[in-house]
Amino acid sequence: MRTTTAQRTATRAPGLFGPKLVTPLVASAVLNPINSTLIAVALVPIAHTFGARPEQTAWLITSLYLATAVGQPVVGLFVDRFGARRVLLTGAVIVMLAGIGGLLAFSLGWLIAVRAVLGIGTCAGFPAAMAVLRKRADAAGQGVPSRILSVLAMSAQTIMVIGPTLGGVLIGLFGWPAIFAVNIPLAGISLLLALFWVPKDDRAGLKRERIDVPGIVLFSAALLVVLLFVMAPALDDLYLLGIAVVLAAVFARTELRARRPFIDLRMLAGNAPLLRTYLRQSLAFLIVYSIMFGYVQWLEAARGLSEERAGALLLPMSAVAVLAAAASGRPTGLYARLITNSLALLAGSALLLFVDTGTWFVVLVGMTAVFGLGQGLTSVTNQTALYGQAPAEQMGTASGLFRTAQYLGAIAASTLIALCFGEQTTSAGLHHLAWALVGVGVVLFAVTAFDRGLRATRSRQEPVENGK
Repeated sequence: MRTTTAQRTATRAPGLFGPKLVTPLVASAVLNPINSTLIAVALVPIAHTFGARPEQTAWLITSLYLATAVGQPVVGLFVDRFGARRVLLTGAVIVMLAGIGGLLAFSLGWLIAVRAVLGIGTCAGFPAAMAVLRKRADAAGQGVPSRILSVLAMSAQTIMVIGPTLGGVLIGLFGWPAIFAVNIPLAGISLLLALFWVPKDDRAGLKRERIDVPGIVLFSAALLVVLLFVMAPALDDLYLLGIAVVLAAVFARTELRARRPFIDLRMLAGNAPLLRTYLRQSLAFLIVYSIMFGYVQWLEAARGLSEERAGALLLPMSAVAVLAAAASGRPTGLYARLITNSLALLAGSALLLFVDTGTWFVVLVGMTAVFGLGQGLTSVTNQTALYGQAPAEQMGTASGLFRTAQYLGAIAASTLIALCFGEQTTSAGLHHLAWALVGVGVVLFAVTAFDRGLRATRSRQEPVENGK
């Protein structure tokens, strides 16, 4: 086998991507996915505490995703301007403060605001990790080893799938406030690891260009208006879409004229494969989060399971997802894995149509395992596609938009759950949700199957000998 220059460089410097570099990046990057799923088993007990309806507690999900969807590309820009280490440390402090705020629990509105702050604080992990890895790889004259990217994606995936189970245990031991309090030690560990092990920012190497503040403001405003309509669609609120169109038009005009735009619209317009990757990520996570929250909510409210048992019932999904993510990190066979991913999510959605309060537990376990296959493949495969499609010099912004696409799917999921369940969580509502997810699954499969570019897409990172 012929050895490339990048491979020889990596072989001579095995410590470039060692545990001291990767561990703090993983610790920071997982803060967002763990907070995105811990809440799944807490919606019902929080609703009981404050006498809230499902459409009201759905804001606990939506607020974090809304803040994250807007914040990811913005924080990615801050990483480029101020340094990854500074952003990681700032994010960890914000998460710790939000964890303390969650313990106060003055009202449901207060908790919704705390979740939004958590979304802002946890934005730092992913774009900062990508920036640190890219800088280390460029300094060594090589690509980021695929095994490192797999570890980063798989750790986030693993944390996300075990979130409901962990949340059930925490609630069983300490009550639902524990899902907020757990952020204090987690963010504290992340802070210390980043402080001691993440390389200090090279001020001389940071970009000094002026930040495109108008672009950031217009992008955030347009996205927020669209999300406000999507979260509670109604004919009386159609004017919001008109406002969003105007804001989007002004944003596009501003970015096309900017010397250093916040988002390079010309690059995106000329990169259809990347746009399709964003679409696949959004559709897949719409299904994943609908199951993570809607199905769990049904298990507790309609099936009558405790938070601990509902979380435990998702263990097969967690196990299958972890195994699938671990096996899907290579850049080869990407098209086949994405097809498998879309079919698994579609099949799981169809099986949900036959579930009711009398369904055998064995059947429920089997169904969650099917969803686990789709969930485990989603992030790693689409992230691999991202690295083959995004320009290296714009990887930070592209990575931020990748996460934005994911959380747009999550926000749509919370809206869909609220519409299907209404004021009471029932099996009929679950079946309405299942039909909607089948439709989404069909679209996801079509987008994947007819994407010819996926067959030729390769990850930009070079494989490393004995550690691909």
